[in-house]
Amino acid sequence: MRSFSIEVGQQRWLFSLLLGLVVLLSLTPSLRLLLEALRDVDQGVDSPVWRVLTSASTWRALWHSLYTSALGMLIALLLGGVFAFVITLTDVRGKSWLVFCFMLPMMIPPQITALSWLQLFGPASPLLNSLGIAPALGSPQPLYSAQGIGVLLGIQSAPLVFLALRTSLLSLPRELVEAARISGAVPIQVWWQMILPICRSGLIAGGAMAFISSLGNFGIPAMLGIPAGYYVLPTLIYQRMASFGTGVLAEMAALSLLIGLLALAGVALQQHLLGRSRFGLVGHSGRPHGFVLGRWRGGVEALLMAVLAVILVAPLAALAVSSLVPAMGVPLTLESASLGAFHEMLGRQGVTRRAMRNSLWLAGGAALVLMALCLPLAYHLQRLPRRWQGMVLSTIEVPYALPGVVLAIACILLFVRPLPLVHVTLYGTLGLIFIAYLARFLVVCLKPVAASLAQLDPSLEEAAQLAGAGPWRRLANIVLPLMAPALFAGAMLVFLLAVNELTVSALLWSAGNETLGVLIFNLDESGESVLASALAVLVVALVAGLMLALNLLASRLPRGVIPWKD
Repeated sequence: MRSFSIEVGQQRWLFSLLLGLVVLLSLTPSLRLLLEALRDVDQGVDSPVWRVLTSASTWRALWHSLYTSALGMLIALLLGGVFAFVITLTDVRGKSWLVFCFMLPMMIPPQITALSWLQLFGPASPLLNSLGIAPALGSPQPLYSAQGIGVLLGIQSAPLVFLALRTSLLSLPRELVEAARISGAVPIQVWWQMILPICRSGLIAGGAMAFISSLGNFGIPAMLGIPAGYYVLPTLIYQRMASFGTGVLAEMAALSLLIGLLALAGVALQQHLLGRSRFGLVGHSGRPHGFVLGRWRGGVEALLMAVLAVILVAPLAALAVSSLVPAMGVPLTLESASLGAFHEMLGRQGVTRRAMRNSLWLAGGAALVLMALCLPLAYHLQRLPRRWQGMVLSTIEVPYALPGVVLAIACILLFVRPLPLVHVTLYGTLGLIFIAYLARFLVVCLKPVAASLAQLDPSLEEAAQLAGAGPWRRLANIVLPLMAPALFAGAMLVFLLAVNELTVSALLWSAGNETLGVLIFNLDESGESVLASALAVLVVALVAGLMLALNLLASRLPRGVIPWKD
């Protein structure tokens, strides 16, 4: 009995230590950023924060960020809303594949989305040249504009609106709709007068997520805006850091704080609007509604597939064609088709192997470490009072909710000097990117595990405890086998997001420490678009393969763990 008590005490002590370390990992970078941004604020006009706030470039970049993010949010609401309403409420066929294809742009890295659209338009487009419809040489690239950035941000974030609205639609009691139909309302009246008002919370949540996601996006504004001299806040920070290095860290901290405050204001506004639109519904939810389209079904299905062809198939086809030609502007023919770009990147360019090795090591290492951390963390969280659970989860979500460039600046500030006692410098090493990934993606791995653990029948553990099994034995022999699918799914999601990550890596990489996302961005920036396209094709194939692998796990996981599955 005494040994059992000692074991329980050890477990509680270790779990509390683990929880403290995780909270420290989540909060310390943000606190360091805040201190640096407000440093020397008592010096008035000479303080970094004052210089940033009185600079014309700051307010210009702020306006550009707000304009492109708002435009992206409107496009995301339109695309995500249409797909969510049609797929969830009607009897269209092939829903699983429609959802999978619609979600794919969100999982493809932003820099690859921008690259594929750049290959689709403009006079040098190999696809348009192959079809003989390319604009005349010298024509401007239409995507190098605020509107081009806004459109791609909208396509990239439309799945967020789809997910939020689909969740609201699935929770809508079927009895309400059936009662309205029995009362004589036609489908359009039911949708306009009942479903749309009830589901406005889903639209608000989706729109807010799309806006915040667009605000922190780096890949699309960097590839479309920098060539045109159009800077948003994240690209302004990147440009200043690339030009002046760590000498402007205090000012960049103030700029990062501005982005962070905007993102947090967006989250607060979302919560306020959601609170005002929240109400209770009586009835059975979770069953999809079957509006019969009748003779319109074929036309609606063709319209959805046409939209997917425009936002997904055409850009990826342009990317594939660009990877098979010897140079930009050359049409793809039987004579010009070549795998030379793939051979160059995979067989001759040592930087490709290095970037792949770095990305796989960082993403795989982060996935494994977080998988090992999340089970005991979720296990301990479940035993905390509900109020403490909410506080700890909110703290862990901070690094993921903030734009990646803000986290990158915070990590630089925290690790730019050698570590005390050991005198080791992490700045400029893969170790710093690894720590940033752990902080950013912890919540991605934790949520599926916590959701699965909440559904676990406590009688299983109670029975094992009555049989004399200690806490560690119960965790290893009872909880771990049952949580294995959720742990694996969480690790796969982390790997999927980290292997192509650019926003954090763009400011933390150094020579010899390139990642795949950074390499594609650098290749395009240096004019090697064909080589960048070849590498991007391989990355898209990797992303699609991982998503299909997660699909196979979906039946063994709780609802909501895989974002694109019901």
